[in-house]
Amino acid sequence: MAKNTTKENVSVLAFEKKLIPSDGYFYGTTWEKSSQLEPLKLREKAVRGTISNRLKKTADKDLLGLDAKVESPNLQTVDTCTLSHEQDTLVVKFSLKIVGGLERPSACNNTKFLSSYKESVRKYKENPGFSELATRYAMNIANARFLWRNRVGVEDIVVTVESDNKETDTLLEFKSLDYGLNDFENIDEKVSVLSKQIEKVLLSSDDYLLLKVTCKARVGLAQEVYPSEELVLDTNSRKKDKKSKILYAINDIAGMHSQKIGNALRTIDTWYPEYNDVEETAGPIAIEPYGAVTNLGRAYRNPKDKKDFFTLFDKFAWGEELQSIEEHHYVMAVLIRGGVFGEGDK
Repeated sequence: MAKNTTKENVSVLAFEKKLIPSDGYFYGTTWEKSSQLEPLKLREKAVRGTISNRLKKTADKDLLGLDAKVESPNLQTVDTCTLSHEQDTLVVKFSLKIVGGLERPSACNNTKFLSSYKESVRKYKENPGFSELATRYAMNIANARFLWRNRVGVEDIVVTVESDNKETDTLLEFKSLDYGLNDFENIDEKVSVLSKQIEKVLLSSDDYLLLKVTCKARVGLAQEVYPSEELVLDTNSRKKDKKSKILYAINDIAGMHSQKIGNALRTIDTWYPEYNDVEETAGPIAIEPYGAVTNLGRAYRNPKDKKDFFTLFDKFAWGEELQSIEEHHYVMAVLIRGGVFGEGDK
């Protein structure tokens, strides 16, 4: 790409996401009779906990009151979700819509930028294309990464993907434990079929693909399962008798946030600087502008290293050369994620 030295401010710039998952719905069943599904409901549980948090550093004499504190019960009311005493299998259902049109921002107030950006996307489509990204998205469906904590300690997992567009009618079944979570190398024929369907849509200007995903995981008889947990912002106004953990439900059916499913599907970034460092790597991370991994308290794409999205995107969109194909993949993956990327007026 020829270098463009006449960059201009783009104060309004936004992209709609191209991978659009629904919420996930939780059902209970048995492995042998998995066609008989029972919607899972949340239950309240009142528990008597003990003091187990780290104490503040203080003088020894102040610790004498610890016995009295321990005697006081730590009463909590929490939401929980479990299979019944006859069920051993969790079934999660959701749909995933993939749409094309990546060359068109949903909002852009600079025609010169828009022209340069469209040309950069056109060149990316020609080479290297969306094959790599589509394969990684397909792998994260096949390996059931979207189960999150529900994937730990399971005996077996099967993911079924049905696509019933007017031009695409396929039914694919994946044994998820055959696919690893830490690499995207184990590509078989079924992953390839799904990948090509996704790639075709991402290459298009206005095509779409609707996938119906059903995942059954043999977690164990009457075991607890883990829907999404709700974020409670107004903690100061909550009374002591309110629940300390609130789980997510849709029409009384336990569920998983669409955002959490989407985060799992876009956990494909193995191109950040620390990935090949054994001591620093977090494995594949979700596609984010700054490589944020909140549970580790890290931003793996710090702007000081010039590997963050905005640094790379400014070069890409204005026709400058990036250092590697991987940087192109990362930029396009963030655009597929969507977001508001304008520079502002100041």
